[in-house]
Amino acid sequence: MDPEPSSYSLTLEPADNQRLASLCGQFDEHLRQLERRLHVEISNRGNQFEIVGRDGDPRLAGEVLQHLYEATEDAQLTPERVHLHLQQAGLDVLGGNDAGETRELLIHTRRSVIKARGAHQLEYIRNILELDVNFGIGPAGTGKTYLAVACAVQALEREQVRRLVLVRPAVEAGERLGFLPGDLTQKVDPYLRPLYDALYEMLGFERVAKLIERNVIEIAPLAFMRGRTLNDSFVILDEAQNTTTEQMKMCLTRIGFGSTAVITGDVTQIDLAKGVKSGLRHVMDVLKGIDGISFTFFDARDVVRHPLVRKILHAYEKFEKHDDER
Repeated sequence: MDPEPSSYSLTLEPADNQRLASLCGQFDEHLRQLERRLHVEISNRGNQFEIVGRDGDPRLAGEVLQHLYEATEDAQLTPERVHLHLQQAGLDVLGGNDAGETRELLIHTRRSVIKARGAHQLEYIRNILELDVNFGIGPAGTGKTYLAVACAVQALEREQVRRLVLVRPAVEAGERLGFLPGDLTQKVDPYLRPLYDALYEMLGFERVAKLIERNVIEIAPLAFMRGRTLNDSFVILDEAQNTTTEQMKMCLTRIGFGSTAVITGDVTQIDLAKGVKSGLRHVMDVLKGIDGISFTFFDARDVVRHPLVRKILHAYEKFEKHDDER
């Protein structure tokens, strides 16, 4: 027998037609978005809302509505902002004491203040701030690289480190691009573009250019790390699933005194040649349980891109699991 649906009534104050229109969205698209994600039905007359749920929790949906209505005081809601609020709701509404901690655990950069969205992002940021070697492992769109760059920028601006070293293996994603024209910097720039984009957003184009010129920010392919010792540095190794076991060991042993290292990657998207073992998969077994080293694992629920990305990842996981069983 199906469970009886439960309901929850909510009155949003102050009653403001403009804010209510922003909350509901064009043709109530924001309410429909909430219904799909939280498995409830929402109806309203003015600022009075009735929420009914059989599979979902109407009270939780009401608290999310309250959070979103408060947000309309400062900004116009969009489907993207609603998605991000929903991403955060799993922690802020359900997480008890952790909710307050999330609001306090902020990353400050020159142009923005960045906040954890979800329990795994909170754990990831906390680990980076407290430990010297940290791994962020999970699918695309979960904020692994972006949050690592944000922590690095904050550390640089607070003079906790003297420079940022951002590293990527120069491995093509299933393609053969052939000869690339230009000098060495121009050849490797396409591989490092996501790191540049995050830096530009947080510091601005001109400041990033000046810091790179002064070698305060160094962006380089992994092959250039051999033989170096990096003291007082914040080192980020991105796309680490495309390192070999030897490259991973080499990179980790570059870390000097006063340095922090963050290694990010997605073990489901390895572009190495067939038969070559991923250094990221290998290191998960080698360094497991060592004090001072953290592993944060993200999953499809942590994706903060378009909501369809989460469904795509779930579909791939389901298909690959079924394929393995055959």
